[in-house]
Amino acid sequence: MRFSVSAIPLAAAMLAAAVPAAAQDREVPYWATLREDEVNMRTGPSGNYPIEWVYRRQGLPMKVVRLNQGWRLVEDPDGARGWIAARLLNPARGAIVIGDDPVEIREAPSGEAPVRWRAEPGVVGKLGDCDNGWCRFDVTGRNGWVREDRLWGAGQP
Repeated sequence: MRFSVSAIPLAAAMLAAAVPAAAQDREVPYWATLREDEVNMRTGPSGNYPIEWVYRRQGLPMKVVRLNQGWRLVEDPDGARGWIAARLLNPARGAIVIGDDPVEIREAPSGEAPVRWRAEPGVVGKLGDCDNGWCRFDVTGRNGWVREDRLWGAGQP
């Protein structure tokens, strides 16, 4: 059987389309959190690349911006980008308090609701549902509502 030169790119495109959607995991960008207490960020998508950062904070939110086989190009809360092995990322949503001052954690999603407690910038927690500019936020079992604009990891990635 003979193939024309123009059939080769077509065959390659059909083969690429045949890759199962599951192999792509999800559409990017999306949010994830660090699965382990210590995670290395590398300069490229393999264990052979140098380590650029070592994160020591399980649950720290990351924005996944690109996929490459078993690796994810991520952006951290400070804007640093690098590669982390996919197995070290958890699809559970998390967030980190941002800003210069402590944020008020309220009983209900309203600026009029009583303050339960305050969280300092840099506090990491589990992110719940967000609605009308407020997000449910849980820090080791203490939870309440926080303004969405005070959490990195909330909203659209």
